[in-house]
Amino acid sequence: MIQIGDKAPDLLGCDENGRQVRLSDFPGRTVALYFYPKDSTPGCTAQACNLRDNYEALLAAGYQVIGVSVDPAKSHVRFREKNALPFPLVSDTDHKLVEEFGVWAEKSMCGRKYMGTLRTTFIINPQGIVERIIGPKEVKTKDHAAQILG
Repeated sequence: MIQIGDKAPDLLGCDENGRQVRLSDFPGRTVALYFYPKDSTPGCTAQACNLRDNYEALLAAGYQVIGVSVDPAKSHVRFREKNALPFPLVSDTDHKLVEEFGVWAEKSMCGRKYMGTLRTTFIINPQGIVERIIGPKEVKTKDHAAQILG
């Protein structure tokens, strides 16, 4: 599990178009790497749209936003197009990244237990070091950009 002060992996995986996404693709930028449970669900859509609506402010403050879920690339393409998302979405279907970052965990809904992604954002400085973690109990989907900027 990746903690504050740890070096994040450079290779994050492939985006919705099959291109590799690396932290080193964004030199001089602080990366807001956000893990979310599922494309096109109400909370995930609210979070992505809040980041989209504040994307220019995030860029101006030196951030690059990258989303990650275990959904396949085809789902990411639809989610990105439907919501006009300006940032890459990494498809982590093999669960490598969610497990490395420690956000793949047991969840429960209506008494049913299942494995899923904990909504978590890692703020990674230009040197690849995790500076801040906004955890599952802290993320405000409708105001997430302000949390990153704050």
